[in-house]
Formats: sequence, C-alpha cells, structure tokens
Amino acid sequence: MTFSKIQKHIESKTQSKISIEEGKEAVFVSPNNWIEIAQILINDSDLEFNYLMCISSYDKGDNKMYGVAYNFYSTNRQHYLEVRIEIEDGTPIPSIANIWRSADWHEREAYDMIGIVFEGHPNLKRILLSDDWEGYPLRKIFKEPDYYHGIPVPKDKSYWD
Repeated sequence: MTFSKIQKHIESKTQSKISIEEGKEAVFVSPNNWIEIAQILINDSDLEFNYLMCISSYDKGDNKMYGVAYNFYSTNRQHYLEVRIEIEDGTPIPSIANIWRSADWHEREAYDMIGIVFEGHPNLKRILLSDDWEGYPLRKIFKEPDYYHGIPVPKDKSYWD
C-alpha cells in the first residue's frame, strides 16, 4: 500500500486523528491518540505493521520541542510507515513496549539521550549512560562536562577515528 493509501485508511478508522506535513511522508500523531493509532497499526488486517524497525528521537532546536519518529514495516503486506510524535519538554508519550516488544529498548534510549518520558514503560531507566549522568547528550543545549567522577572528559575526539 502506498503512503497516501495508508494515510487515508488510518484517517477513515480514526476520524482524522492524524495529520500530515507537506513534503513529508510521515503521519503525525498527538500523544493523546497514540495508543489508539498504534493498536490500529498492528491489528488492522489491511495494515499489519508487525515490525517496529526503530524509534529515533530528535531535538527541534528551540529548547522546548522534541520528537520521536517510529518506523514500521509490515512483513506480511510489505509496506512501510513513519509515525511522528512531537511534544513540549516534559510531556510524556504513552509507551508501546507492550504492543511491540522492541520498543522497550528504543524508548529507553530516547529517554536516556533526549529525556523523553514514556508513560507506562515497564522499566524506564538509563540504558547507555550511568544512572548518575546529568543531562541528555543529544539535546542541542547539552554541554559536555569537563570531568566525570574526577576523570577528564576529552574534548578532542579526532584521535578516535
């Protein structure tokens, strides 16, 4: 199914609880409608999005808006969909870890790196950084610390290449 057909199909099932940005082949959903839409994506026989490929978190660059992009694929129907949810800092997004098990790790990574809270997640804690790390490294306002537990944090990482 093409993006346009997928979009129209979802709109027909949800009384237009999604939106589209011109020039982007992504469906935008509010956190309030996310669980309803997610259930349709996986359970609707015309969609069958049974594979959550990844969740990518992003910073909109204004120090208050953040987003997540969910990439789905249907192995049965062989079509693809990107769903985006954009929120103000501090607004939680309902977890879909109980719908797609792979969301467990991806939601924890988005929490760890950007600070997005996934309401209802079974174990929302840092996954890449230590529990006492301060801040969220992928936020554009993040300042790398000079020291971590008394150990200097190198600023020049060109020798890592």
